[in-house]
Amino acid sequence: MVEKLRTIVISTFLLNTSELWKRLRVRKVGIIGCGAIGTVITKAVERGTVECDELILYDYNMEKAEKLKKSLHFPVTVVKSLEEMIKSRPLVIVEAASQQAVKDYVNKILAENIELIVMSVGALLDLDVKSKKIHVPSGAIGGLDAISSVALAGVDEIVLTSRKNPKALEMDNQEEKIVYEGAAEEAVRLFPRGMNVAATLALTTQPEKVKIISDPKVHRNVHEIRIKWKHGDTFLKFANDPHPENPKTSALAAWSAINLLKETSEKVSNKSMTT
Repeated sequence: MVEKLRTIVISTFLLNTSELWKRLRVRKVGIIGCGAIGTVITKAVERGTVECDELILYDYNMEKAEKLKKSLHFPVTVVKSLEEMIKSRPLVIVEAASQQAVKDYVNKILAENIELIVMSVGALLDLDVKSKKIHVPSGAIGGLDAISSVALAGVDEIVLTSRKNPKALEMDNQEEKIVYEGAAEEAVRLFPRGMNVAATLALTTQPEKVKIISDPKVHRNVHEIRIKWKHGDTFLKFANDPHPENPKTSALAAWSAINLLKETSEKVSNKSMTT
């Protein structure tokens, strides 16, 4: 009888432990913002590009979040607040909403030791926040590793020129027009959704000048980075199709976030398995 009870207790313990382990191993990803970029990211998760068991969606516009949920054939939970999202314990949270969302939520997320991917990079220029838990995608440009290396050696001049169709800048000019020329911080302030490239570059190494051109002849978002440095000249050019639902954003920006989410979630998941 004693032996039988012992067997039952051990079996129950192992079953409970197994169930607890399964719950701990559930890989959840939180998405703040259910607009164009948030949608691209969730669709990539649904296709299996990013390993994930459940998506947690939050948008101040609940209708957007519910609409996105209905379009997915994947486990999704819509929450009414960031606090509710945090309680669900996602491995990673992706901000795809706005600079204000970053300012409102970054400290709360970091306080819970959750990895955070920031799409509205411009907000970080105004915040004195440094953490290894904050991850910034390359966005609509690349070559940041080379730019960082150049900056270490010594930079003489960096100029970023962004050329966009007037629609992407909410303008209607019929001729090419320089709409801004100056510092990166001011460019991000004036065009908070369209100049994350300037913010990403500024976090890597401060560009001396940012030029924004509204050009009705172009139908892609074109970014050129010219660097004069100690040992040579560097020129990088990126011509990206705008996102079909949001011309202010390049499709590459969303895919750079997906790639970073894939890397980050795998790293966190592997770390949790070994601890």
